[in-house]
Amino acid sequence: MMNSKEPIRVAVTGAAGNIGYALLFRIASGAMFGPDQPVALNLIEIDPGMEALKGVAMELDDCAFPLLTEIVQTSDLDVGFKDVDWALLVGSVPRKKGMERADLLGINGKVFVGQGQALNRAAKRSVRVVVVGNPCNTNALIAMTSAPDIPNDQFFAMTRLDENRAKSQLAEKAGVPVSEISELCVWGNHSPTMFADFTNTKIGRQKATDVITDDTWFKETFLPTVGKRGAAIIAARGASSAASAANAVVDTVRDLVKPTHGDFHSVCVYSNGEYGTPAGIITSLPIKIDAVGKWHVVEGISLSPFAEQKIRESNDELLEERKVAFGQLGLSF
Repeated sequence: MMNSKEPIRVAVTGAAGNIGYALLFRIASGAMFGPDQPVALNLIEIDPGMEALKGVAMELDDCAFPLLTEIVQTSDLDVGFKDVDWALLVGSVPRKKGMERADLLGINGKVFVGQGQALNRAAKRSVRVVVVGNPCNTNALIAMTSAPDIPNDQFFAMTRLDENRAKSQLAEKAGVPVSEISELCVWGNHSPTMFADFTNTKIGRQKATDVITDDTWFKETFLPTVGKRGAAIIAARGASSAASAANAVVDTVRDLVKPTHGDFHSVCVYSNGEYGTPAGIITSLPIKIDAVGKWHVVEGISLSPFAEQKIRESNDELLEERKVAFGQLGLSF
């Protein structure tokens, strides 16, 4: 029986990379948009990656996914972003040994200027953009600034992996399933300065701090473990997170397209000054989706002085990143 739904067209940059490879099969299987929603994939790679991309496309074909209607393979951004509904900007230059964060901002900044301009030219005006490539908050801001015809509230960056990591750590410490952890927001920048707000998190129906009463553990073990988990994985497996990052992309998009019931989730969005956050940056906030599919920042969360300080420090880092990157790229804010 033919599916009458129009396919959702999804562009993925860095499609032959480790995260892209782990992500594409999840999208094509229905994990992102649901078991009855057809998808078309626009796979984007740089020229040296096109042969590897061909192999990825062959594997997608060999899975015979009923929901996958088309695969486009290209190194041309205008072709890759043509009429897309979602753009998942996964590809970026990784930070190498001896490279300062400012160097990475400059190198990747140029990439995301080009991608933002191409989205502005080729994508649907309703396109939603999720930036995964690091430093993802500032890369998303650069792409957004370079795509003036696409509304600011359609650009996102990812802290869902950090949220998932934090939930896993709390569940292990409390000896409960991860499903028992709720109302956990990761605030600020996707960097070691991020703040996983344990003070408002629930374990079951109780405050996390009533279940785990060791304040020193929260501050000296939990927060550093979440903030530096990516580095620990690189040390352990010799490569950066791929499958868990891809899973977090699926979680992020899935929870942006369906109304939120109960819990909220961490997403980096364009700030209008909520919770005293500096306006004009892309920072992680607690997000819910309403019945018509619009996101909004959850109101009324009470932040402790400790939480406010940690969030301020992370947002100050984002202000500095914006200053450095925009200065290098000649962009204004």
